[in-house]
Amino acid sequence: MFRGCYTAIVTPMKDNVPDLDKLGELIERQIDAGIDGIVPVGTTGESATLSHDEHHSVVQYTIKKVDSRVKVVAGAGSNSTAEAVALTKAAEAAGADGTLSISPYYNKPSAEGIARHFEAIAESTKLPIIIYNVPGRTGKEIAVDTVDRLAEVENIVAIKEAGGSVDRASKLVAIDGIDVISGDDSLTLPMIAVGAIGVISVTSNVVPKEMRDMVHAALAERLSDARGLHHRLLALMGELFTECNPAGAKTALKLMGLINGEMRPPLCELEPGNEVALARVLKDLGLVS
Repeated sequence: MFRGCYTAIVTPMKDNVPDLDKLGELIERQIDAGIDGIVPVGTTGESATLSHDEHHSVVQYTIKKVDSRVKVVAGAGSNSTAEAVALTKAAEAAGADGTLSISPYYNKPSAEGIARHFEAIAESTKLPIIIYNVPGRTGKEIAVDTVDRLAEVENIVAIKEAGGSVDRASKLVAIDGIDVISGDDSLTLPMIAVGAIGVISVTSNVVPKEMRDMVHAALAERLSDARGLHHRLLALMGELFTECNPAGAKTALKLMGLINGEMRPPLCELEPGNEVALARVLKDLGLVS
C-alpha cells in the first residue's frame, strides 16, 4: 500500500511559527522529483514541539497542497494513547491516506501496553496505519512478537523500522499481513534486499529524485543501479545525522537556499564543524557551489 520512497518532510519555520508557504514550495519540489508520498509532522517535522493547532494546520495544508497527486501519510503519534487517537481522528477527517504512529516514548510501557496502544488507535479509525519502531528515540523496542500480534489487526498495514538491524528487518519481513518500510536511510538498500517495500526518508528532503531512483531501482531488482546511488548518497546520509534529526536536513536545505534553517527550540543550529562537513558533502554532490 505504501510502496516506494516517501519523504518525512521538514516543517519550515519563520519567527518560530510554521511557514506553510515555504512548506508548499518544498512539497512541489518533492512531487516534481517523482516522490511517492509525503509524511508531514513526523519526527523530522518536529512534531514533538508543535502545538495541536500547528500539527493540524500542517497536516491539513499538506493534504490540500498535494491534492491527491501523491499519498499523504500524516504523523499521528504520541506517548499518550488518547492523544494519538485524537491526532489519528483529525488526520482521517482532513483526508490523509494513512497515518504514521510512533511507539510510546519516555513512559516505556510493557509489550502488552505497546500492543494495546496501537490496537486502540486502530479501533479509532478506518485509515491504514504504519507503526513506527525507533528505539533510539523511544527507549523501547516494539518486539517482533508484538508486531506479529499487531499484524492481525486489519488496518495496521506496515511498520517503519528504524532499529538499525537488517537481521531484525528480516524477521519482520517474514510476518504475514504487515509490510516493512525502512526508517534508516543508509540501510534502505539492504532492507529492500531482504523484502522491505521502501523507505520513509529524511535524506529525500535534500535529494528526492536520487533517493526515489535508488528505491525504485532496488525494488525492480536493478542492483547495480541501486548500489551506485546508495554509495553516491552514503556520505550525505551520514552527515545528516551527526546531530539530532532534523537539524542536519534543515541545515542542508538552508545551505541550498531552500529554507532559512530555523528550528523549534530545544533544537538549534549545527555545531560549526558539523555544518562545514555537511557543506563539503553537498558541494561534492553538486548541490551547492
